[in-house]
Amino acid sequence: MLDRVLLTNDDGIDAPGLEVMEAIAAQIAREVWVVAPEHDQSGQSHAISLHHALRVTDRGNRRFGVTGTPGDCAVMGLCHIMKDNLPQLVLSGVNRGLNLGLETVFSGTVGGAMTAMLLGVPAIAMSQAYNDRRNVTWDCSRTLGADVVRKLLAMGWGKDAVLNVNFPPGAAADAGEMTLARQGVGMVAGMNVETRTDPRGMEYHWLNFRRGDRPQGPESDYTALRAGRIVVTPLRYDRTDEDAYADLAGKLPRLP
Repeated sequence: MLDRVLLTNDDGIDAPGLEVMEAIAAQIAREVWVVAPEHDQSGQSHAISLHHALRVTDRGNRRFGVTGTPGDCAVMGLCHIMKDNLPQLVLSGVNRGLNLGLETVFSGTVGGAMTAMLLGVPAIAMSQAYNDRRNVTWDCSRTLGADVVRKLLAMGWGKDAVLNVNFPPGAAADAGEMTLARQGVGMVAGMNVETRTDPRGMEYHWLNFRRGDRPQGPESDYTALRAGRIVVTPLRYDRTDEDAYADLAGKLPRLP
């Protein structure tokens, strides 16, 4: 059992998925600390706040709310609140909805975990897929989450990677085995801008993803989730495209 674990998320400190994560963490650590955004920070990716101050609210029993992003929460937790007694693991989530493919680039859940990894603490991002947004079933992550974390800790992984775990929708009893997968292209096919008019006649705009069924490629995370598996994908900061690098290598000078 771990001595202490730090939790964060992007759905906010009052989100039901964080309650699920607290239940998971209580099974694997003696001390569970929470440093999470005061409000929903979905889509904030790896953002940290450099141009405005952050406020921290003591929510009691090792729980703290931060007026910032998941990345801010990871920094506040590891570099301020817990700096004298660092956790052995950071868990980010459990996110309401999957984080697969291209969406991992935008995900605050993944961003919080990546920031923790950057600061030297192993991290796992966890997300719960659903079939009905208004009626999310958390049984799979709640029931199987602790065992998944234990198994991953026993296996170990590189210090320069975050593990991105997605649980399939439905009951835990129906979930397939934990499966390693690559980041696929996902379902994002573009973005939309929806323009509306407020009561004063001024325009405002909502941004949202446009999704479609796209070819995913071999061993993709989305294909594995569709098969009902618990999907594990190691993610890293290095986004160098090897094919493009090789193509440009004959056209641009490189360092000796």
